[in-house]
Amino acid sequence: MAIMNFGGVDENVVTREEFPLEKAREVLKDETIAVIGYGVQGPGQSLNLRDNGFNVIVGQRKDSKTWNKAIADGWVPGETLFEIEEACERATIIQYLLSDAAQIAVWPKVKKHLTSGKALYFSHGFAITYKDRTGIVPPADVDVIMVAPKGSGTSLRRMFLQGRGLNSSYAIFQDATGRAKERVIALGIGVGSGYLFETTFKREVYSDLTGERGTLMGAIQGIFAAQYDVLRANGHTPSEAFNETIEELTQSLMPLIAENGMDWMYANCSTTAQRGALDWWKKFRDASKPVFEELYKEVAKGNEAQRSIDTNSKPDYRKGLEAELKELRDSEMWKAGETVRKLRPENN
Repeated sequence: MAIMNFGGVDENVVTREEFPLEKAREVLKDETIAVIGYGVQGPGQSLNLRDNGFNVIVGQRKDSKTWNKAIADGWVPGETLFEIEEACERATIIQYLLSDAAQIAVWPKVKKHLTSGKALYFSHGFAITYKDRTGIVPPADVDVIMVAPKGSGTSLRRMFLQGRGLNSSYAIFQDATGRAKERVIALGIGVGSGYLFETTFKREVYSDLTGERGTLMGAIQGIFAAQYDVLRANGHTPSEAFNETIEELTQSLMPLIAENGMDWMYANCSTTAQRGALDWWKKFRDASKPVFEELYKEVAKGNEAQRSIDTNSKPDYRKGLEAELKELRDSEMWKAGETVRKLRPENN
């Protein structure tokens, strides 16, 4: 483990140089890893583990869409693909990668197979942090660990195939065997992490729920919509409004920020753009900070977690979700975006 300085603060990180793939394979050479769930994180993590040479199987509900997706990805029924309970029984490490709501529903089936010495792995701190609400309380004689990639399973897999890594956080909630740390680091390397930084289940879920509702998804969509609407109301065409709001940001500026930071991106834009950005960014910070403070308080109180549990557990959840997504998809802004994407050079 290395101590790295982040903006003047020292943090514990693990790199692939100090914990190489060969070491991870050695740590887990006698383990059977069962990836439970084949939705958001399951495919990327299981396929990366398989390609990296680990003994991995998948547990999924038979004859579901995701069961068939797993078969299409090369998992073989009866050999590497099983019903959830059989996969849990066969495993020494259970990667519990179902949705938060599904984890609650399936927990009784999983818990019965958590025998002494096994490890229960999460990629989100939700179930454990809010265990009084989820009812997910692991036995005392198993390791409870987490590797949380900082992106979707699709991104994790895509970057792996490009020879890159997606940064992940890791945490240990319960070390029953004395091997929890080497297990979690080895799994983090195995699923394709670029580097691993230390956290807790509580800190992970607080930051994750805030981020999803904030700059990663909720706030960014709100900002996009506000600027697009103002441009359209002042006579700008859909193409111009979309390009100035989203396309230039995602295709031109964000890569520069990712490569070298915001100050470098500012320094490599026009002086007019620099002046405007420097004059206005604090106004946007001051306007949005109270919303983020309210959001964080709701997360810390457990209200956001309960809202998710209540909504996502409804039998008609998927129907309601599709209606909300359709509203986004059918909006003028994202209809314009569909056309803009088709016009990109790589698509012509």
